[in-house]
Amino acid sequence: MTYCVGLLLNDGMVMLSDTRTNAGLDNISTYRKMFVFEDPGERVIAIMTAGSLSITQTTLARLREVIDSPDSDAETSIMKAPTMLKVAEIVGNMLASVRAEIDEKLSAMNQGASASMIVAGQRKGGAMRLFLIYPEGNFIEATEDTPFLQIGEHKYGKPILDRVVKPTTSLADAQKAVLLSMDSTLRSNLSVGMPLDLCVIERDACKVTSRRRIEAGDAQFRAMSEAWSKALRDGFLQINL
Repeated sequence: MTYCVGLLLNDGMVMLSDTRTNAGLDNISTYRKMFVFEDPGERVIAIMTAGSLSITQTTLARLREVIDSPDSDAETSIMKAPTMLKVAEIVGNMLASVRAEIDEKLSAMNQGASASMIVAGQRKGGAMRLFLIYPEGNFIEATEDTPFLQIGEHKYGKPILDRVVKPTTSLADAQKAVLLSMDSTLRSNLSVGMPLDLCVIERDACKVTSRRRIEAGDAQFRAMSEAWSKALRDGFLQINL
């Protein structure tokens, strides 16, 4: 399984993903789940994935194939689409097509596969937008009321986001929020694991402005986790019934 979270804020976008993939208790692997496509200053698109690797890897491979094709156009390539809404439609259509194709192959064994994606980005002159793409290809969009989207094992990391994140949240605080959200998930679910990929895209930069891989044992992440645990314990002890 996995956990990915994306935030849409007034100052920019923040994305965080883990890298653990499970195919059973004795088969745990590390795969990148955050992918960035950019033409710096013109367009930036970040895609995070959760679910069947066969579906997500095939979807991304085909999206790249279209980008590199000399016959690609605004209807087929995420790097030529006129709006982020069109980007979400292209990704959704490709995801649904791949999922249906793989489902058909698995049906003979009475098995199925599914995947979902978060798509974030901005093109020059356009607004920042953040979408959650469902396995069927349809999608929802982050709004001022709900400025974050999650895929994978999202329930453990949601409470802090509900309490802390608002459109006015600074990018520095947003990074802290998603990392603490991930820390809660790591503590509660063994199917989510290090290393982590963190990406920040500042408003109107149309490029990744900060990107970091956080490895297991990272001193800064460990210190933040311990400080958060202490703050929770202290707060718990101060509450009187």
